Amino acid sequence: MQSDARTAEETAAERKPADSREEADERRTTGDAPETTVEVRCTGHVRTAVGEPKLSVSFEGTTLRAFLDAFFEEYDVKDLLLAETEDEATTRGWADPPDELPGTWRKNPEGEQTRTYARVLVNGQFNEHLAGLDTTLRDGDRVGLCYPFIFCC
Repeated sequence: MQSDARTAEETAAERKPADSREEADERRTTGDAPETTVEVRCTGHVRTAVGEPKLSVSFEGTTLRAFLDAFFEEYDVKDLLLAETEDEATTRGWADPPDELPGTWRKNPEGEQTRTYARVLVNGQFNEHLAGLDTTLRDGDRVGLCYPFIFCC
């Protein structure tokens, strides 16, 4: 069974050269950015704040970053999902990682991480397993915005 999600390598291959962010900003100001429509699923606190479990959202651009920027303009949930510092992305009590981690271990850069327990998924895969906020989105992709209800002592 083939997955709809794109790997970091596939997404990176689709990206433009390093100056593309400036070009994208210019396209955005001139209205030349392509429009993408994705299906959004919200859970937990995000669902409560948004008021809907499912949405279809159109935005200018083709990256998860562009989607989130547009979504956060419409819905005030950025603080529920994204961490600005490493401390906001980590919780106390996690076991120390081993010196040598198995497989490929990759973390989004500081400022692009999700809060503790919150997750952003593209077609069922955590964004940090793809290309982070630079993951390319296509029409019809599914974006999950998850911040579960957690009750603990």
